Amino acid sequence: MSGSSRLTEEEVERYARQLVLPQWSEAAQLALGAARVLVVGLGALGSPVALYLAAAGVGRIGLLDDDRVERSNLARQLLHGPADVGRPKVESAVASLRALHPHVVLEPHELRIAEENAVALVAGHDLVLDCSDSFATRYLLNDACCQTGVPLVEAGVLGFDGLVLSIQPGSSACYRCAFPLAPPPAVARSCAEGGVLGALAGVIGSLQALEAIKLLTGVGRPATDALLQVDGLDLTVTRVHLQRRADCPACGPAHPRSSTL
Repeated sequence: MSGSSRLTEEEVERYARQLVLPQWSEAAQLALGAARVLVVGLGALGSPVALYLAAAGVGRIGLLDDDRVERSNLARQLLHGPADVGRPKVESAVASLRALHPHVVLEPHELRIAEENAVALVAGHDLVLDCSDSFATRYLLNDACCQTGVPLVEAGVLGFDGLVLSIQPGSSACYRCAFPLAPPPAVARSCAEGGVLGALAGVIGSLQALEAIKLLTGVGRPATDALLQVDGLDLTVTRVHLQRRADCPACGPAHPRSSTL
């Protein structure tokens, strides 16, 4: 990215269709260029998220995943191709994103987020996007973001159902406010067990990227204090109102930004 107070001629041409939007501005584009975000999970959700954030002009993108590309990923994880099977996902993701936008700074992290490193990984970012397929990771990231004050865009997809939740720590409901307890392991199915349609993951990941762009630029109104539930079979969207819980161990007033894991 240019790193200056004005867009270059190349950037004006690249982002022309965004800049012509009446709600957009050069200031909004520069805010994206100055932003540092972390994408956790480079699979079905992380693929559209990372692609759209890089294409939109986010200046610095952290990419975190410890998995390798499998053939079963290719139907929905568009960061990776057949030649990447067996390759670390962070490597193939970096290659794809550099081809798309060579000026975006990419920070690969080939590791798994855990209790001992979550806060350190989140700190210093302007926003985190949870694109994982794990309830444990969702709670870890939620608590780390509440502790550090870093905004979080949470999403999930399984079968034909998806959800999106934007979180402003300290001012809006967090993931623990919406889901105080994780479902028991016998009920909590992964995508490998329950299946997922790639096109729906693309829809949910795109909504997740849109929420991130709004939070980073101040353009529009992010869907905070609301859980968006998408039913892909009949294409209905349900918006569930959320409210911060006073007894929430992650973000509640009695436990300000405290990690409980």
